[in-house]
Amino acid sequence: MSFTSRLTRLPIVVDQERADTVVALYQGLPPEVMALVEGVSGTSPFLATLLERERDWLGPYLERNPEDAIRAEFDRLPEVAPPEMGVELRRAKRRVALIIALADLGGIWGLEEVTRTLSAFADLAVDLALKSLLSEEIRRGKLPGVSPDRLETACGMVALAMGKMGAGELNYSSDIDLICLFDQTQFDPDDILEIRAGLVRVTRKMAKMLTDITSDGYVFRTDLRLRPDAGATPVCLSMASAELYYAAEGRTWERAAHIKARPSAGDLAAGAAYLERLSPFIWRRHLDFATIQDTHDMRLKIRDHKGLNGPLKVEGHNLKLGVGGIREIEFFTQTRQLIAGGRDPDLRDPTTVGGLAALAQKGWIPREVAARLTVHYRAHREIEHRLQMVNDTQTQILPQSPEGIARIAAMMGEGDPVRWMTQLKERLEEVETLTSDFFAPTQEASPRPALSERAEQTVSRWTSYPCLRSARARGIFARIEPEILRKLQRAADFEEALGQFDTFLRGLPAGVQLFSLFEANPQLIDLLVDICGTSPMLANYLSQNPGVLDAVIGGSFFEAWPGIARLEADLDATLARASDYENALDQARRWAKEWRFHVGVHHLRGLIEVSEASKYFADIAGVAIERLWPVVCDEFARKYGPQPGRGACVMSMGSLGAERLTAASDLDLIVIYDAAGVEMSEGPKPLPSRQYFARLTQALITAVSAQLPQGRLYEVDMRLRPSGRSGPVATSLEAFTIYQMEEAWVWEHLALTRARPITGDPSLAADLEYQRREVLRARGRDARVIPDLREMRARIFAAKPSDDPWEVKTGPGRLQDIELFAQSLALRAGAPARRVEQQLRAGAREGMISREQEARLASIYRSLWQLQSVKRLLSETGFNIDTIGEGGRAFLLRETSQPDIKTLQAMVASLTREAAMILDLVLGA
Repeated sequence: MSFTSRLTRLPIVVDQERADTVVALYQGLPPEVMALVEGVSGTSPFLATLLERERDWLGPYLERNPEDAIRAEFDRLPEVAPPEMGVELRRAKRRVALIIALADLGGIWGLEEVTRTLSAFADLAVDLALKSLLSEEIRRGKLPGVSPDRLETACGMVALAMGKMGAGELNYSSDIDLICLFDQTQFDPDDILEIRAGLVRVTRKMAKMLTDITSDGYVFRTDLRLRPDAGATPVCLSMASAELYYAAEGRTWERAAHIKARPSAGDLAAGAAYLERLSPFIWRRHLDFATIQDTHDMRLKIRDHKGLNGPLKVEGHNLKLGVGGIREIEFFTQTRQLIAGGRDPDLRDPTTVGGLAALAQKGWIPREVAARLTVHYRAHREIEHRLQMVNDTQTQILPQSPEGIARIAAMMGEGDPVRWMTQLKERLEEVETLTSDFFAPTQEASPRPALSERAEQTVSRWTSYPCLRSARARGIFARIEPEILRKLQRAADFEEALGQFDTFLRGLPAGVQLFSLFEANPQLIDLLVDICGTSPMLANYLSQNPGVLDAVIGGSFFEAWPGIARLEADLDATLARASDYENALDQARRWAKEWRFHVGVHHLRGLIEVSEASKYFADIAGVAIERLWPVVCDEFARKYGPQPGRGACVMSMGSLGAERLTAASDLDLIVIYDAAGVEMSEGPKPLPSRQYFARLTQALITAVSAQLPQGRLYEVDMRLRPSGRSGPVATSLEAFTIYQMEEAWVWEHLALTRARPITGDPSLAADLEYQRREVLRARGRDARVIPDLREMRARIFAAKPSDDPWEVKTGPGRLQDIELFAQSLALRAGAPARRVEQQLRAGAREGMISREQEARLASIYRSLWQLQSVKRLLSETGFNIDTIGEGGRAFLLRETSQPDIKTLQAMVASLTREAAMILDLVLGA
């Protein structure tokens, strides 16, 4: 579509004499186009000059469309010979600038198309300048070992576009910010010094070619100062040097700058790989609320440096850096992206408008705030373009004079300058209102509540803790401490809750990030106080893993359980973002910690019942093993080749097999493989199949239980494998079947009733389940089952006698006793059931116990399991009713529906005594 058919607005002429001069050159064009030429030349002296200078070239395109004109310039430039490149880039810049201005002022293109086209031309100009100068260096023999055929990828050199160029948002008269790097791995190490010297020369010449003003104008003012440590480093440096700098010294403003970083010229693949390696520096693993203060400090420094702290006035206002300006919206967006983008890649949009939309979509900012800031941002940017079109200067400062204001209003299509100024001031004020509270919330701390002498002694110790060593941490904590103390005073027992908070604080290795998180999200203080007042185990867990609080403000923390499919997708996405194998293992640990914390908090707050929590803990463990197993296998296969035959299957045993875990359960696993007659693996280092699967199993154990920065995933117990500790860690399907049929003890058959394949070859998993059922059917008829069970009970009771009234796991009539009995019923009935209630039901169906006995044992088991789950949530190790605190005791009574501790203790004694009597009666003990 032509200019004529697409015009939607025309500038208002403010210099008719200049307009008449230009219009005279364009006689014969359609009236609408003539009106556009008149309006443009009558408002912008710079554009009037371009219209005169490019009359012969521009004329034919005015009856066509702007895209044709831009495409023609883009297509001809790659054919230009290197000696002519500087001149032809300047000619192309004039023409591109003219077409863009006409399309912009005429309403043919919107903001995004204008900035995208300017950025695309900048990419092309930098790329052509770079390659033309590299070809000269190669011709002169100044780049040892580099041949002309490497020019296509710029000899391993890349220009990263930063700022607005990187985001595809260039202003009409922007500087371009570049970081020039080279991939040192593409060169002989002995040549690196000479290569670097040559590439530094190329970079300097490129900047000169683009920046110098000649009779033909200039291309782009080029700024190379965003590179690492610009005052001490060359203008082109190796990627390895840059990575070392950012790892050791990178600052928040450099992280923010890299949100928009993009390989724009040269070796784009090398540039993309470099930015991928830099991702952990840019995007922090945890929610990074400390960046708010960093960015606020940066805002204040800019305003102080530029003298922009006075009252808001449109005349002379800095539309970029001043109050309510463009930079405020960009900082608001980038800071939120830095806070959460490490956890959610969807938030990493380099554009400001796209970033606002993503933040609103994910609930980080209200949709209406994103919508208003987007409208204001686009309006500000359009005004910015008009300011720069007047004289082709990089300015964001509005004119001081009435005539200057009238000119910009006219270029915006507004004939009333006063009305235009009023509307602009309202926009600036609204931007300031929408962003200022985020950056500068109330900084003054409220008064601290009155405390007892004992509490004062506790609080006085806090400044000596590691998390409060830095002045910055102390400053943030001083603002949130009064609120924390006030909320702790509402706990069931303030002294106990304060002591638990003290333990939490003492265990923190650092405080700035976490205290910033609390300051920005006060609801987390409520949760922390709940935990400190109720669960010492969770409080201790939080001090060691404060990063799990990130998940609480992710938007869906208190929603209903998402189900296994969502867990699998979430962990898959987490593992896909891992930089290497060890990082994948560590990320799996972070993922599991957050979900376990999710379940623990939901249980603590009464959002789910014990039965649900037990199942959810098992879901998390099952998905973790299921999704991590292929990662372990792939890493192992890199050295030893793929799994021989059908490979191996991981079987869950014990509580995981029955899908009933507590907050602190370990995992019982065994590994069964089927090499299908294949004797050796095929890989760089082949192994005999038996040895292969033994080592693969060890790799799995290490992957799950090794201590990494995020701790352990789970403790793993392999003692339920055939022959226990004396047997191989991995067993073949054939050997497993023979052992179970001919050699296994009754206790091993009992354990098999709860076995469940969770990952591995599906056909092997199906065969394992078939063999499990066959073993149960065949071995359940063994006359030794009941005598052996009686003997096992006697040995267990003798080995672990306990007079602890709160011990509900081991002893007569307790959890383990009921579980073993239920397993014996499933074994004797040949039933595939894995959960205790189902196994008891199978026994009742076969007449081994009465329906009344089944119902009572199932009810007692659920009550004891409920108590055990609460105990493990309150205390990971030893449980002491006197030390769990008033809040913990209240939680215990709430979950067990008992009026007081004495009644609860009596209930436990009564239930275990009743269960023991039933079991003794049935087993003839």
